[in-house]
Parts: sequence; C-alpha cells; structure tokens
Amino acid sequence: MSNKFIHLNLHSQYSIVDSTIRIPQLMEQCIENKMPAITLTDQNNVFGMVKFYRKAIEYGIKPIIGSDIFIADEDDISRNDHLIILCANNIGYKNLTKLITRAWLDGQTRYGPRFHKHWFTKKSCEGLIALSAGLKGDVGRSLINDHHDLAARQLDFWLELFDDRFYIELNRTNRPSEESYIQMALLLAHDYKVPVVASNDVRFLNSSDYESHEARVCINEGLILSDPSRPKIYSNQQYLKNSLDMHNLFEDIPESLSNTVEIAKRCNLDLKLGESFLPIFSVPGNQTTDSYLLEESERSLNTKLQKLPKETLIKPEKYKARLKEELGVINNMGFSSYFLIVSDFIDWAKNNNIPVGPGRGSGAGSLVAYVLGITNLDPLQHDLLFERFLNPERVSMPDFDIDFCMDGRDRVIEYVSEKYGRERVSQIITYGTMAAKAVIRDAGRVLDQPYGFVDRIAKQIPFEVGMTLDKALEQDAELRRMYSEDEEVEAIINLAKSLEGLVRNAGKHAGGVVIAPEKLTDFTPLYCEEGQVNVVTQFDKDDVEAAGLVKFDFLGLRTLTIIDLTIKIVNKTENEKLIDIDSIPMSDSKTFELLRSCNTTAVFQLESTGMRDLIKRMRPDQFDDLVALVALFRPGPLQSGMVDDFINRKHDPNKMNIDYLHPDIESVLKPTYGVILYQEQVMQIAQTLAGYSLGSADLLRRAMGKKKLDEMAYQRESFVKGSLERGVNQPTAERIFGLMEKFAGYGFNKSHSAAYALISYQTAYLKAHFTASFLAAVMTSEIDNTDRLIMIKDDCLNYKIELLPPSINSSMYEFTVLSKEQILYGLGAIKGVGKPTVETIIAERVNNGKYSSMHEFCKRLGSEKISRRVIEALIKSGSLDEFSISRNALIDHLPDAIKSAEQEARNFAAGQNDMFGSISDNQEKTIITNSAEWKEEILLKNEKEALGLYLSGHPFHAIKNDALSFTNGTLKSIQSLERPKSETGDKKYRQPKRHTRIAGLIADIKKRGNRISIILDDDTSRIEATLFNDKFQEFKEQLKKDTIVVIEGNLRFDEFSSAWQVNVDSIKDIHQMIELNAKNLIIELSEDQKNSHIFNNLKLCLDSSEAGFCEISINFNKSKAIARLDLGEKWSILPTKKLRDDLNHLLGRDSVKLSY
Repeated sequence: MSNKFIHLNLHSQYSIVDSTIRIPQLMEQCIENKMPAITLTDQNNVFGMVKFYRKAIEYGIKPIIGSDIFIADEDDISRNDHLIILCANNIGYKNLTKLITRAWLDGQTRYGPRFHKHWFTKKSCEGLIALSAGLKGDVGRSLINDHHDLAARQLDFWLELFDDRFYIELNRTNRPSEESYIQMALLLAHDYKVPVVASNDVRFLNSSDYESHEARVCINEGLILSDPSRPKIYSNQQYLKNSLDMHNLFEDIPESLSNTVEIAKRCNLDLKLGESFLPIFSVPGNQTTDSYLLEESERSLNTKLQKLPKETLIKPEKYKARLKEELGVINNMGFSSYFLIVSDFIDWAKNNNIPVGPGRGSGAGSLVAYVLGITNLDPLQHDLLFERFLNPERVSMPDFDIDFCMDGRDRVIEYVSEKYGRERVSQIITYGTMAAKAVIRDAGRVLDQPYGFVDRIAKQIPFEVGMTLDKALEQDAELRRMYSEDEEVEAIINLAKSLEGLVRNAGKHAGGVVIAPEKLTDFTPLYCEEGQVNVVTQFDKDDVEAAGLVKFDFLGLRTLTIIDLTIKIVNKTENEKLIDIDSIPMSDSKTFELLRSCNTTAVFQLESTGMRDLIKRMRPDQFDDLVALVALFRPGPLQSGMVDDFINRKHDPNKMNIDYLHPDIESVLKPTYGVILYQEQVMQIAQTLAGYSLGSADLLRRAMGKKKLDEMAYQRESFVKGSLERGVNQPTAERIFGLMEKFAGYGFNKSHSAAYALISYQTAYLKAHFTASFLAAVMTSEIDNTDRLIMIKDDCLNYKIELLPPSINSSMYEFTVLSKEQILYGLGAIKGVGKPTVETIIAERVNNGKYSSMHEFCKRLGSEKISRRVIEALIKSGSLDEFSISRNALIDHLPDAIKSAEQEARNFAAGQNDMFGSISDNQEKTIITNSAEWKEEILLKNEKEALGLYLSGHPFHAIKNDALSFTNGTLKSIQSLERPKSETGDKKYRQPKRHTRIAGLIADIKKRGNRISIILDDDTSRIEATLFNDKFQEFKEQLKKDTIVVIEGNLRFDEFSSAWQVNVDSIKDIHQMIELNAKNLIIELSEDQKNSHIFNNLKLCLDSSEAGFCEISINFNKSKAIARLDLGEKWSILPTKKLRDDLNHLLGRDSVKLSY
C-alpha cells in the first residue's frame, strides 16, 4: 500500500446514534482521494458490514471490518469506555460476532449494550486487533485524569489479551485535552514499547457536513441544536481527511501514520459472500434426506392419486414421471432438506389448527411441494411449471413464501425455534429511515421551530410511497413558494434534505426467518433491544442471504384468518354438515353469480373498483377466469390492449377467428384465447416451437424480462434457429419471438396467480353461501380498521343484513351472527375500550349474570377494572341503550354512578352495611331522571367518536331530501352512470365535459402532490372530488372533515380506479345552499301535538329566527282532514341550520320540510 495513511476508525449511518456517512458516497470519496483501504467501525454493531464489504470490493478498495464497542464501567452503569476492535482474519470475525451478540443479548442496560472485561480472553480475542480509542478509552480517560498507575494497569490488561495487536490511538480533531493526552500517551507507549496509531474518529465525509451531523445527534438525543447547555462531543474536524491532511496533522509522530498502513496490511478478512449453507433436516433411522424426501413424496402422491376426480384427463403415470423428474432435480441441487423443513413446519401448523395458504409465487408449480402439503394446488391440473420455480440450468435457492393466518404465524416461528434450536433460528432485522415527512418534523424540532409552523411544512409533503423532498418540491407549488420566500422554511428543508434517507432505527422483518446449519453467530451477529425477547440478525434480508443463510418467509395473510373464522362461525351456527374449505366445489354457480354481480367487497384480490369493472366486462364463469383476472389486473396488461383482446375473444361466439400464431402452440395459447398472458406460456412456446428445455426456456423468460440487448440478440438467434429446425418458417418464428418479447414484460407468474385465485374463489364461495357469517368474520378480523368497517357496514346494507348496535349484555368482543339477517356489533370495535377490558366485562357477565343498570354495572366492575373514559365510550356507542335511559341522561349521571359504586366498594371493604340498605334497581330508576336524548347531530357525533363510524344514522340523512332539490342525484346514481365509450366501443380517454352538482359529507381529505382529493359520502355511495392548489386556497375554509358540502364541477371517468370523479369548480356549505334556495318551510302538526307547550316553543323558535325570504306554512293533520295555514310574508324567515335543528328537535324531523 503506497498510501501513507489509512482511516481505521469510522462510523457510518448504521451507527444510528451518529454519523451521516452513506456507504456508496464513502467509496466514491475514497476513490477520489486514492485511498487503497477503508475501515468500518460502527458503534456496537456491524449492521452495514456486508453492504460496506461488497461496495468496497466493487470499487477495488480493501475493506477492513471492525466495531467501536462500549466497555462497561463496573462501578457506574451509566458510564462506559470505548475500544476499537478490527478483524485481522476470519477467526477474528467470528469472535467479533460472538462478542457483539453477547453484548446485545446479555449486556443490555437502559443506556444500551455493554461489553464486560471479563468476557475478553486470549481465545475470544484471537484474530482481533484493538485500538485504545484515544480519550474515550479507559487508558486515555485515566491518563487525562492523572491516574497514571491505573492507566498502566489498564494497558497491561489489554496487552495480556492482544499482545502486539494492541495500539494506542491518537486523535487531533480540535477537541479539548487532545494534546495533553497525546503527550502522556506517547510517554506510556514508549515505556511499554506499544505502537501508536493516528485516527480522525470520522463521522461525516466533508467538513461542511458538520451541522447535519450535529442535527442527527440531536434528533437521536432529543436535543435542540441551539441549546448552549447540550453536550458537544464532536468537532467539525471529524471528516474523511485525505492522506496529506493527516500527514500534516501528525508529521511530528510519523510512526502513527505508518502504523495505520501496517494494521491495514494485517487485516485480511476474506468473506465468502453468496455461498449458501443449508440447514439439515433430521431424518429417522439410517436414511438420508434425499431418500426420506423420495419416500415421503411417493407415499403422499399415492394418497393424492386415490382422491383424483374421475373426470380428470391426466393419467397417474404422468404424475409419477413428473415427481421422479422433480425429485431428481431437487436432490441433485442439494435442496432435499429445504423441502423437508418447509413441509415439516407447514404440517405442524395444520395439525395445530393454524390456517396455511395454498401457496404463493412460483412454488405452486412444484408437484413435490403439492404432495408434501407445502402448496394446495395441483400443478398438473393447472398446467404449472416446476422449472419456473427451480431451474436446474440456473442454480439459485428455492424460495417458498408461505402465508399463515395472522393470529398463528408467530406460533409457527416459535415451533421452528424450538425444533432447530434458538441458537440457530432468528428473525431478520429491518432498518427504518428518515423519510420525507418525518425528517421535516425532525429538522424543525432540532432547529427549535414552533410545532404548528413545522407541521404546516410537513403537511405539504404528498403522502405517497417513495416520496422524497426533491419530488415534493417539484410537485407542490405551495411548498416551492414557501421554500423560495421564507428563509426559515428554506433552512428546515435544506437540513432535512441532508438527513433524508439516513437509517433512523432498527426493527424486525415481519416474516423473514433464517435457520442456520450451525450457530447463527458463525454467520451473523445478533441484535435485541432492551427488554425484548425477539432476537434478530444484524444483517437485513439481502445481506443475511449473502452471508450464506437461507431465508424462509413466514407471511401473515389476514384473508386466511377470515376464512378460518367464517368456517368456525358457520360450523357453529349455520350448518349441520361441517364445511371443509379444501373440499368445496370449484364450479359453484352461486359463487360465479356473486362474482358476475360485482358484489366483491372483502373478496380477496377482487374488491377494488378497477377489478370490479374488469369482472363486469369479463363475466367469469370458470376458475381459470379468476386466474386470468389476477394476472390481467396490472398496469402493463391494462395499458397494452391485452385485457381488451382477452375479453373480446372470450365472448366472441366465433372462436375460429382467433390467431394462435402457429398450429403447434395452439394448445398453449387456447386457454387464454391466443393472448400470451403468463410467463409459463413464454417458456412452453420456446419448448414446443424451438426445442428449448424448460430450464433454457426459463433463462429466455428472464432475459426477456431484463431486456438486455446482447442477451436478447443471442436468444433471438437461438429461438429462430431452433424453430427453423422444426419446420417453422423464419418470418413466423421472428414474429412469434417479437410477440413473446413484447408480452414477456407484461406476462405474469401463473403459479402465483392460480394460488391467489384459489383464495379469491374460496372467499367468494363463503360470501355467496354464508354471507352474514363471512361479513361478521371480516369485521372481526378488521376490528381496529375503521375504514374497512365502514365498507363492510355498507355491504351489510346491500345484503339487507341489519347491523345491530353493541350491547353490554349480549355482545362479545367480536362481531356475532344472530341470524342470516342480523349481526351484532362487537364490543372490541369500540374505540378506547381495549381487549382486556372487554374480556373483563364479558367474564363478569358470564359468571354473575346480565347487568341490570348502569349503577350495577359500575358497582360490579369497579373503577380498578373499568375507567370513566371507557364507560363514556360504551354509552356513546349505544352499548347501554337497553337500560331504557337516554345516552344524554346516562352521561349526566355517570359521575354519581361511579361515586356511588366506589362508596359501596369502600363500605363493603370496611365490613359496613348501608343504614338504608342497598339501592334497588327500581329505586335507581327513580333517581336517574330520564332526560331527552341528545339532538341527532350530537348523538351521531358521539357515536362516531366511540365507533369510528355512523351506525344508527348518518348526518346526511337530515338534509338528503333538501340536497336532491339542487343536485344531480345521489352519489350512488352518479357512480352507476355508464362508463364513457367511443363509437367503436373502446375506452374513450378524452371525454366531453359533463357538468354536475353533488352533495355529501367530507369523509376524508388527501393531498397528493399539487392535487387535493376530497372523499364525499352521502350514505348511498362515495365519490372522489379533486382540486388543485389554486382552488384549494380558494375553498379551504369549507374543507373540514365531517362537514356537508355541495360541489360543482366536471364529471369524469377515471380509468385507473374505474370510478366517476369530479374536478371541482366550486364548493359551498350545504346549509348556505339551503338558505339561498328554500322557498317555503312547511311544518306538519298532528292532533296530539296540539297543546300550549308545542305552540309556545314553536312561537319562540320562529320569533328568534332571522328574517329572510322563505315563507312558512303550517299543516294541521287531523284524522279525517288536513288544514293548511300560510303565515304570509311578515313571517318569512331565513331557514338557518339552528332554526331547522331546533324545529326538528321540538317536532321531529318528519314534521319539518322545505320546498324549493
């Protein structure tokens, strides 16, 4: 190494607590500064090691791996010393992983992980080089505090362990006491003949990055940049200085520079990345994993063959030949253990009543997987290819992604940990990053800006996946204006941009699990936060595979939970014959009728508006149509014309017109009407027409997907040559290759599509046959998701299923099916109540009977089990309605009920009896005065607060008749309009302007770049209204959630969502529209309302009203006649919301009407 200095102490962004160094930029700067080697010493971890190592090798730079570790102060848990450890070789790397793992698992404190000195032995330090960490190390701290004897003893301790592999580190970064320390350290080094080494303790790439780095530290510590009292432990000199800069700093101690090069020469870690080490499955007796897999597969296949439907056209011999072929490939590639491990934990899950999905991804193409129960889809019946999953001509790891029920997935992971040993099984780490919105808030906070000011900036960032600050500035005109005109906004955004994307924290991958053949620490250190039992790898999902570990994906699929719950409800309440979801008929007419009716809410993969439109056009009548639907509903096929070709050909009565390109591939393309829809079809065409093996055909498919020109030229030549050899003329071969190349980019994995179509069919079947049970199961599974509950509530209405309000005496935690026409709301869906509280309420009810009153409810549960806030939520939700007392009165009397219950509890605890005896239920009813109920608006507002939705009514109902007088109809009628078409029947993207006026409650407001979307709801349907920033500024005062507005604009059909939308021209408050348009207020009085109380209050209402141009008429209704009294212009009023609310409350909503 010709360079005279190598950096040996450097933190990257993966230290998390400090550093703004990103690895790619680090390597670029190393090249610029001609650095032959570079070191990574992140704090107490090696999170970024694999990425660092690979990127360094890619740039031709020698990577040196180490860590800046915290040595515990045994006398003071809050203090620690530093030690820099570097890996000299692979033995050292294994020792480092063991030490780091031990710190995270056994050395956790509330201040972070700590390494204890007694952990260090000659054996555990073998292959490691140590630097004293300068002033932050124990030797440095003792020297600067004039404890020279202690420093000598500490140095002796490390020399005993590391011998000539211990160096005293020197820093010159303009931090206090550095020069004093260096002088004392040089004397100590001379006395003990210990080499010294220079370091710059690097935390950022350039000196200009210092402020960003300080901001990052403040974000982590919760501090303010400008706070004069905050600790300042870094300097602006801790950047990646070049060799000349370091030479100038340490020219008086030249050996400290040359020693960095010597250490770099001593560090020769050779990581074998990319080589896989499979775990071994334990098999019985003297069998091998290969022979055991063969035995189990053949036995299971014979069982499957006995259950084959009689009408099948596939002979058993074909199954046996396919099985033999697959087993040969699996065993030759060394993957028998992998299949047995996956089969074992899936079998355990099924035996322990944990629902497992039918498969996902290309794994459904394996017959071995099917017979072992890994998948639940016969690949021969569905024409699925094994080579799409495991290609003998392209060695890569098999990868089964397994779906489990959300509630049972963790149990399966626990089983795997127990079976293979916790030291060999772990979940995988993930890293949270500083995303656009969050980093704006972070930057504003450390700059000590007011919350409201920062919040206004953050809210301008569009809520989109992958959004960046640069993209936000490009998309949002208001954000650009703020950035250019306000210096404080500019400062926040500039600081945020410098931090954006940095690693913020470490977490756990939802489903990734690794199983190692030996101890995990032979491959990766482990990580665990304080107080947590979940251990994860320190490498993320990509790096852990690069390190040689095999990843298994344990994915949670809520739909499996819904299917399982539905079947349990049905088998318990509806059906005499128990249902087995794997045995339902696959050509059920009622199921396909439901699909063709587009009533697909909660049907897996088929419920979006765009998918419903596709279903409406396709009119599916067989399972293969669902497979096609899943494959077609993607941007590529939708925009390429594939969808239109497929549908038109499916419904063309004359199928003879379909062009199958060549007679030899008609059987391949016939199921999809001549459209190359699936990736497997590309492979089959290459096999049939050009003589490719399926393995080679899979390579062709991959090449087409990647669109590499040189590879494609080679493949085209091979395809045409093979086709010519089989009698296909060149123009035809060229044409077919061109079509394959075009559609390969759109083609979908049929194995995945078929597996997910099966779940779609199963959910559609359950909804068609057991609607109430299915919808109750969906609501229970989505009990915390208000948006989903609203959708399912609306679907209940479509099916005329009554959704009853929660009941303190009847409801369970979950939604309960009372009959095919009634579902009882679950107590678990009430906001702020919580599962433990609900379970307490139910347990008390089961053990001691139903509750007879609110007082008794408070008395039986006590304040230690249920809080006032929870009881208020129960009242507002309607859960206590059965006590026949208004919610208004219950809320008013709640403090007295709680106080009384607490007093009784105290008396009981003291052994006292109330001299008046206990209060009876009848006496209590006389004490609680049953006052009038809240006005409907308040009742619904409180109900929504408790449930997250309107259940007993909807605010729009109060004015729906008025709205119809000055709008173009209900939102349902708008959304039911026929989609626009051209004369040829194709989609028409350029539509004529179509003015409309609609009304609804603002259910949601979303910002996407420069566009604002309003979701309107009138309880018949929903519609999206969009407006750009200029219109938003004009009407933002009207845009508040839960207000009812009238919108005028142009109606347009959105092809992507397959729904009508409105481009907004104007927005008005509904009540303003009523006041402007109402001509006559009609009051209906019945005979029983003819009393002085009503008349006096009516007069008070009208007297206090504002004058206007709306005349008043009163209709007197008697049993045999109606008399009408027009009050004349003198009584003309302005029909304000307050007046209408007062009249509705006095007389009832049906007694007050407006005409226009």
